Amino acid sequence: MPEIVPVLSGDHLSSPASFHDPLHAAWGDAEWWRSSVIYQVYPRSFRDSNGDGTGDLPGVLAELDHLAELSVDAVWLSPFYPSPHRDGGYDVADYCDVDPMFGTLADFDALVAGADRLGIRIIVDLVPNHCSSEHALFQAALAAPEGSPERSMFIFSDGRGAGGDEPPNNWQSHFGGPAWTRVTAPDGSPGQWYLHLFDSSQPDFNWDNPAVREEFERVLRFWLDRGVSGFRVDVAHALIKAKGLPDWGGRADGGSTEGFPGSDAPMFGQEEVHAIYRRWRGILDEYDGDRILCAEASIDPLPRLTDWVRPDEMHQAFNFAYLHHPWDAHSLRHVISTSLTAFDAVDAPTTWVLSNHDVVRHASRFGLPEGAPRGGDGIGRFDAQPDTAIGLARARAASLAMFALPGGIYLYQGEELGLPDHTAMPDDARKDPTFGRTEGERLGRDGCRVPLPWLADTPTFGFAANHSGAPHETPTPWLPQPEGWSGYARDRQTEDPSSTLSLYRTALQLRRDLRLGAGSLSWSREYETTDAVAFLNGEVLVVLNMGEFAIPLPPGAIIVSSTPEEMEAGETRMLPPNACVWLIHSTDSAFVATPE
Repeated sequence: MPEIVPVLSGDHLSSPASFHDPLHAAWGDAEWWRSSVIYQVYPRSFRDSNGDGTGDLPGVLAELDHLAELSVDAVWLSPFYPSPHRDGGYDVADYCDVDPMFGTLADFDALVAGADRLGIRIIVDLVPNHCSSEHALFQAALAAPEGSPERSMFIFSDGRGAGGDEPPNNWQSHFGGPAWTRVTAPDGSPGQWYLHLFDSSQPDFNWDNPAVREEFERVLRFWLDRGVSGFRVDVAHALIKAKGLPDWGGRADGGSTEGFPGSDAPMFGQEEVHAIYRRWRGILDEYDGDRILCAEASIDPLPRLTDWVRPDEMHQAFNFAYLHHPWDAHSLRHVISTSLTAFDAVDAPTTWVLSNHDVVRHASRFGLPEGAPRGGDGIGRFDAQPDTAIGLARARAASLAMFALPGGIYLYQGEELGLPDHTAMPDDARKDPTFGRTEGERLGRDGCRVPLPWLADTPTFGFAANHSGAPHETPTPWLPQPEGWSGYARDRQTEDPSSTLSLYRTALQLRRDLRLGAGSLSWSREYETTDAVAFLNGEVLVVLNMGEFAIPLPPGAIIVSSTPEEMEAGETRMLPPNACVWLIHSTDSAFVATPE
């Protein structure tokens, strides 16, 4: 790891006149989750320990040392439960076991113990809005008569129109098509309809039923008793639906559009959901070790999201407004300011995230040409392709700026390698249900879920072990890896001081040593009218150049830079476009920050 420059004395701080009053004050000593770095593992694509082409829990355990080198506080495991995997494991068939493809409960326990030895917590994904249609509870509901206790665990309803042939309302699935599927009665006649906001194999639970709440409290305790440090809660805003299930003319995901504000979406953000999380918070508080809840709740406008992190509810919530920010300095300053102001109002930390298993990786997203779609529906062979060099430069710069923000950070596996999406995946390899339900109109999320490259010069780039004893037999990964990924492999990057992996290791260690996650934020006055984002956190000045021209830097020791290029020499150092630096800002900082 490159040498870390020590913090300089207070004599090297900028003049107070160079900065606005602090937007966010430092916390000092506070709970771990307020300043945490949490690394998301998508188990199926992390590391395959037995050569079957699928990542597994022993594979995660075997590589924990590499995660410890990133100074992470916790690992969040995407679902590893028994599942038919119609939706990447988010269709859970049993909430209290491990799918055999990933290992066993004993493997899970070994992972928790191994992580604990390294000072790393384990957080698990919880999917309470829906389960798999193969779950025993739903199978019992299908076999039971209308109006039975078994059916009341889910949202069954009679259809509209003659003979009930039309769905109960007009809601659409997130994955395309109607959000309702009709079942067949035991005598072969058409029966009731059941709600599924996602795939038809993912029926929604009826959270108005106390029996559902009791079942999930049992699930919480099962994993808490096994030593998990908390839960990332999938679509945490969807559990309660509006009474009467009224029609909705807005977007299926509840995002605001003209005439249809997200706050009116009848399937999201209902007030009654908060009582559930207050109860869950009470359960977690019964356990030692400061266990946490993090909400995946796509809520707008952003201040509404803070309802999920009030002092007696969840600890964190994903900041999707930040994740989706464009490469634009004004927009980024705005979302950072809005986020800190909103979350500070309820004494909760803001979380920052740039990539996850549901969106195009930011190394590709930031390289797309102007006007190209930048959401979570993937990039295909016939789409506009990212500029890989610009995308990687911007991804490195954006990540370095994010690491200096106060609050919690979420990393997605492989971003520390600078991984792009697989943008040339053949259609017949795709697994995401969105692709099938929209007949290929939406490609889905497979491109960001491709197995990781570990060893440059081995089959599958070292992802899948070969235990067959036959060197000509190569395991086939469950999703194909792009050609030419050798340069991204971890072994190639480990000893290269200019690699993305080295940048992440250095910056995240500095973030921990300098306590930036628990720090403050003051905006720079000198850069606020430029295409740069510049702020002070403690003694560290962060400058991110999002414009087309190089910009001058003030005096001060540069402690980490996103670009391996040297700053331009001369009386004034120049920060190139698509680059970020951290420096200790000196008092003689008079300069004009305008492009030449």
